[in-house]
Amino acid sequence: MLIGEVARQSGVSARMLRHYESLGLVQPSGRTGSGYREYSHDDIRRIFHIESLRSLGLSLREIGRVLEDPGFTPSALVGDLVRQTRERIAAETELLTRLLRIDAAGPTDWEGVLQVVALMQALGSKSAEVRQRAALSSADEAPVPVEALVEAALSETEPNVAGALRWALARSGDDAVPALLARGLGSQVAAVRERTVQCLAVLPGDESTALLLDALTDPDAGVRGHAALEVGTRGVAEAVPTLVDMIVKGRNDTEAADALSTLARDTAAADQIATTLVDRLALTTTEPPARGRLTQALADIPGTTASRALTELSHDRDRAVALTAAYLLQLRDTR
Repeated sequence: MLIGEVARQSGVSARMLRHYESLGLVQPSGRTGSGYREYSHDDIRRIFHIESLRSLGLSLREIGRVLEDPGFTPSALVGDLVRQTRERIAAETELLTRLLRIDAAGPTDWEGVLQVVALMQALGSKSAEVRQRAALSSADEAPVPVEALVEAALSETEPNVAGALRWALARSGDDAVPALLARGLGSQVAAVRERTVQCLAVLPGDESTALLLDALTDPDAGVRGHAALEVGTRGVAEAVPTLVDMIVKGRNDTEAADALSTLARDTAAADQIATTLVDRLALTTTEPPARGRLTQALADIPGTTASRALTELSHDRDRAVALTAAYLLQLRDTR
């Protein structure tokens, strides 16, 4: 079969077939009387083998090794191809994400594009100062896509930078922010879920409150605590059990007591909170330091239930608890 017919049947151009020949990958088995290349059935099969290996991403040099070495094992080479392909896909995916974010920012000219790119690069800088400056300027210099701000906020470990990113998210006013942050609540990393809750805490509205309520069931105590503090200040009674747990364990107990006092502005809630505190005080497993903190938490809970509890606690067998309760009763009387 002559080269032209081989090219038509194989889909490989005559020029490429000559290139394969120059590299020694495939040699025509014969020549016609006029000197034209003539390919045998085995030659054509070898061409198809070359094309198949090329489709896997092998270089022509690697293909030569595969075809010439009968003892060649494909596992190492295929493993390298898998790794290279994954790296290429990751790089292409990252590029696509960057392009989509630039498109979402809606720049009107190339200067706007460059500003968005510069801010996005600054958010990924190794310098905390540069990242913080980018977060603070994101609303003024160029609109950074909220997807980039959310991604940066959920990965940021520097407190000052994290605060600036949360400020930028709150200032963006983008309705998509809560839904984007919701993905962070599904992270397997507790620190990411905690940062998600901290971001949700700066966002007003029912959507962020609903997500914070979901976080009250998180397996990590830190995540639950941040969520409870925020929804407690928003007047959501479901936070009470977690807030009381925080007081018992001495974790952000002062803030937890403040959140309970905010919730207790509602008369019905005040009685519920006081009852919950008293129930925990009555448990034999509650340690003396925790009983002292629970007693102090009753101070800002209005209503007869809290007053009656403090009266009883003023005669508690634990002298520290009794003295604290008696002092709090005096304060309530002066009010």
